[in-house]
Amino acid sequence: MNGTILAAGGTGTLGSHLVPLLRARGARVRVLTRDPARARHLLRDGVEVAAGDVRDPGSLARPMDGVSTVVSAVHGFVDSTKTSPEAVDWLGNRNLVQAAKGAGAGHVVMLSALGAAPDHPMSLYRMKHRAEEELKASGLAWTIIRASAFMEMWARMVAEPLLKTGKTTIFGRGRNPINFVSIHDVARFVELAITDPSLYGVTVDVGGPENLTFRQVVEIAQRETGTRGTVRHVPLPMMRVLSVLMKPVNPGFARQVQAGVVMDTRDMSFDGAARGRRFPSIPLTTYAEVVRRDFAVR
Repeated sequence: MNGTILAAGGTGTLGSHLVPLLRARGARVRVLTRDPARARHLLRDGVEVAAGDVRDPGSLARPMDGVSTVVSAVHGFVDSTKTSPEAVDWLGNRNLVQAAKGAGAGHVVMLSALGAAPDHPMSLYRMKHRAEEELKASGLAWTIIRASAFMEMWARMVAEPLLKTGKTTIFGRGRNPINFVSIHDVARFVELAITDPSLYGVTVDVGGPENLTFRQVVEIAQRETGTRGTVRHVPLPMMRVLSVLMKPVNPGFARQVQAGVVMDTRDMSFDGAARGRRFPSIPLTTYAEVVRRDFAVR
């Protein structure tokens, strides 16, 4: 790994797992962040911190200096009024790709979403697809990692309420099988994409070893934490209404509700075990292991 690796989104969910892996290899890592204060703790680990915003092309030139590989783990899904998938996942990634090309970077690794498509019902997936197309047309060496839903995020949404209040909520019926993947496993795939030239020009679909319904997600959290608690369901018709009514008031919340509708009605299964057999160096983490690691001790 010659040159500096620039991690856009390096202080986020994926970046916090990826940066230590790269530093353990002795790589020079620079984290691009809108708020350098959030990344100050990385300085003691030998990580460079650069201020920049993918929505502002003018802020990207200096952080790109001397960069050989760019990793994009940015997303604009959750923030309410500050940003959006259009501004970050598409246009922000486009700015990042153009800046990488202008700086002579050799390789861009982009984190996308499993199922990204131009006709997907969620804007996040449509914008991820547009960003993929921008990268492929850039002339740069590229690798795209399409990941399924992050286990750790959903474990927090399910397990923490059970532990803190004895109650948790399932959005919708909770009977639709969904593939979940550990963030740490995705970080390992990104690390492999950076170090293995055979993955240049390749889109890698990454999922976990099992497809689980949200009812099963709750049951596993209850079993592994020893917490029974009660489960409340938000009806699907109510979610559909909320996703429309809340859009002008709180677009971030509206996107999350719409995600719940999609996860309750759309095929989101994946043969993660087959992917694991293709990449045996990366063992796949189960949802029960994540719950035990992050929550059962509590």
